Amino acid sequence: MAATLEVESTLTDRYQTTVPETVRRALRLGKRDKIHYTIRPGGEVVLSRAEPAQEDDPVLGSFLGLLARDIANHPERLQAIDAGFVQRLQWLTGGIKVDLDAALSADDE
Repeated sequence: MAATLEVESTLTDRYQTTVPETVRRALRLGKRDKIHYTIRPGGEVVLSRAEPAQEDDPVLGSFLGLLARDIANHPERLQAIDAGFVQRLQWLTGGIKVDLDAALSADDE
């Protein structure tokens, strides 16, 4: 039977904590990795390494992060989309069928 290890960490005033090294090693956690919490009915909490969703795109995630930071830092730059622009987009793309699950052709890769 495997030995049970026990470790502690302390909550800061902002309810944050450092994940102890033994836990990081056991879960193979690196910087920016996510932790999954399972809360059981008796109050026991199980930590595990959250596996990234297969549909997560690191490039898209980085781009969305850039947009989020820019919006947060410069909210004055936000502009409403003009209704005429929306109509023009709908006219240009109307009737186009796209299968998001279809594989890309060699030309599109």
